Amino acid sequence: MAKFLEYVPGNSFLHRMNPSVKLICAVLFAIACFATSNLAFLLVLLAGALVLAASCGLGRETAGLCRAVFAFSLILAVVILLTTPHGVPLVPLPWGFIGTGSLLAALTVIVRLMAAAIPLFLVFYVTKMNDITNSAVKQLHVPYKYAFTFTSTVHFIPVFMNDMAGIMEAQTARGVEFDGSLVKKVRLMIPLCVPLLVSSVRKTNSAAIAAEVRGFNLRTRESGYKDYPLGAGDWSALAVCVLVLAAAIVLAVLGL
Repeated sequence: MAKFLEYVPGNSFLHRMNPSVKLICAVLFAIACFATSNLAFLLVLLAGALVLAASCGLGRETAGLCRAVFAFSLILAVVILLTTPHGVPLVPLPWGFIGTGSLLAALTVIVRLMAAAIPLFLVFYVTKMNDITNSAVKQLHVPYKYAFTFTSTVHFIPVFMNDMAGIMEAQTARGVEFDGSLVKKVRLMIPLCVPLLVSSVRKTNSAAIAAEVRGFNLRTRESGYKDYPLGAGDWSALAVCVLVLAAAIVLAVLGL
């Protein structure tokens, strides 16, 4: 199983796609998820995203992502259930009720967030960070410093997670027990933010120095040595994502 946001080599269709097209398609797919509230349509999008993940051999990674997104979206779903009295009343509350419309809205939020997150995370699992940066600069005309900042931020997320895990293991070896309630875990982890911050600043400073030594400020759109041609599959994927977005907009306009 790959680490969080770590590139996984492969030869699937998504692996072979143009990096810029992957990003654009993932963004269009996410916009489509938020453009409509049609639960049936969102379920179809979620099923398509899961099939895409399975075709890349990333079923386990996607399952872990879905669990994390589900845990986050469940909080939003509970808030919707308690604050959105719609439909036929099912459970009376002192300030309203939980109705069939409330349940539908809560379920829609969960499905929407899961469907929107999967393609975005798949892009980073099937694409090298250097390819994302160079393709965005050469084809999307994004200034190099912005593309580098974005990909560096994504790159440092798993690095900081590994550092935090190492710090917690060191504390566990010293007799600190992180088992217990969520409040206890948070109370024990707050002091660990200081060594994590120190380590993060050191890594960031080292990365900045390395970039300066390699001529970061001299980098232009023409500096990249690798080209990223668009094939028939890339155009087809773009067309499909545009159609998905158009369908979502139509459903929203029609109120379906």
